[in-house]
Amino acid sequence: MLFCWVSLTQPSRSIVARREYHHKTLTRLSGNRPQAACYALAATIFGLGLVRDYLFHQALLDQPTHALLQTRAAHLVAYMLLAAGNTLVLSSTWALGITGTFLGDYFGILNEGGMVTGFPFNVTDAPMYWGSTLSFIGGAVLLGRPAGLLIALEVWAVYKVALRFEDAFTREIYAKRDRERAAVGKKMR
Repeated sequence: MLFCWVSLTQPSRSIVARREYHHKTLTRLSGNRPQAACYALAATIFGLGLVRDYLFHQALLDQPTHALLQTRAAHLVAYMLLAAGNTLVLSSTWALGITGTFLGDYFGILNEGGMVTGFPFNVTDAPMYWGSTLSFIGGAVLLGRPAGLLIALEVWAVYKVALRFEDAFTREIYAKRDRERAAVGKKMR
């Protein structure tokens, strides 16, 4: 069940976001208020993430442990991975805000300064995804369950595929805005 949940929620979120960008379905359903629609999607994505995390934890509890993952050194590594992962996730949420974190650009809610390039985006171009992956690895090691490392690998693979679509699409959204602004600027001269 967890495998399906991880494999399907990320693509579903991307499909819903692209549909929103092209057809404004969620915006129309929320009374033509893109901010409200984005917050509703954010709550949904956040809730699905909590279910995913719960399923991950429950699935790991049913798996055997491994002695190498139950040492003090392994626990120290696990805590470092969790700290690094959560730092990436939380700092990127702080840098982007709720609408930036939860696909606001697909709703036409764009960062006025353009795409964020400061920390943690100067460390990795996908801090939410890398942070989440590190947290899954840290959780698996902390619980001493090798099966969790396989699930973390699946999470990473799903994120890598998502990035191939999301990054290019997001760059194009901002490039389109910049082209439109440049065209308006030329007309005003």
